[in-house]
Amino acid sequence: QVQLVESGGGLVHAGGSLRLSCAASGRAFSSYGMGWFRQAPGKEREFVAAIRWSGGSTYYADSVKGRFTISRDNAKNTVYLQMNSLKPEDTAVYYCAADRWGLGVTAKDEYDYWGQGTQVTVSS
Repeated sequence: QVQLVESGGGLVHAGGSLRLSCAASGRAFSSYGMGWFRQAPGKEREFVAAIRWSGGSTYYADSVKGRFTISRDNAKNTVYLQMNSLKPEDTAVYYCAADRWGLGVTAKDEYDYWGQGTQVTVSS
């Protein structure tokens, strides 16, 4: 069992930056693939970024490529999402998720554990 707790959300002006953190419980964190997803009001939850268990491979949605960076610190059981050049359309609740197969995939149905989410609001 893995418990995930996100933090770092907030209100920021367009063009600004935020760094989200996701702290995981459990000794198996380093073997999990990790992903970030987001859900805006009235929309489905969508993929944002993912990272394999080793950190050697990362994946991004086209909408955030070049602006967001996913990383992980296995010693701290934490995964991060650095978000730069934020846009109003990035406004959503951001969720981190863990994939026990370690792959860091893009499909939300492949993830086994989810956090409660953190709100990110970007004003224009």
